[in-house]
Amino acid sequence: MKQQKSDKKPQSKQQQPDEAAQQLGELTADLQRIQAEFINYKTRVEGEKSQLSEFAKAQVIKDLLPVIDDLERALTHQPKELESDKWAQGVKKIHERLIQQLTKLGVTKIEALSQPFDHNLHEAVQVEGEGDTQVVSGVLQNGYMLGETVIRHAVVKVQNS
Repeated sequence: MKQQKSDKKPQSKQQQPDEAAQQLGELTADLQRIQAEFINYKTRVEGEKSQLSEFAKAQVIKDLLPVIDDLERALTHQPKELESDKWAQGVKKIHERLIQQLTKLGVTKIEALSQPFDHNLHEAVQVEGEGDTQVVSGVLQNGYMLGETVIRHAVVKVQNS
């Protein structure tokens, strides 16, 4: 067998450790970069999961709000003679428990009546009077917030004065 000649010159003993140190530095830098990218990836995925969870929670709550509205209307129009009825009291308890569960989830009712009109919280469907000061004079549908996010604006009547 013939040995092939190498075009490379034999490296001195000093060059080999220098190249090894340089290669080690490059590999270390690559590893640090990959670790940083992975940490950023994990952080981004956790944030996306959290956002998706909050979005899903808000959607379920939005779907429950009409049911709560119906219960409130039923309780508002309950005849006086049914106030002591156990069935009517049960309906009232169901409403209270729903509100408690929404509160646990971070839902708060927007207090609108007699408050200054705020287009970020209220949707005016009727405006009465003249003037620059707008105050909510009636609430037609309650509004709700999930944390700092409005999930449904309060539908209100506004009085200008």
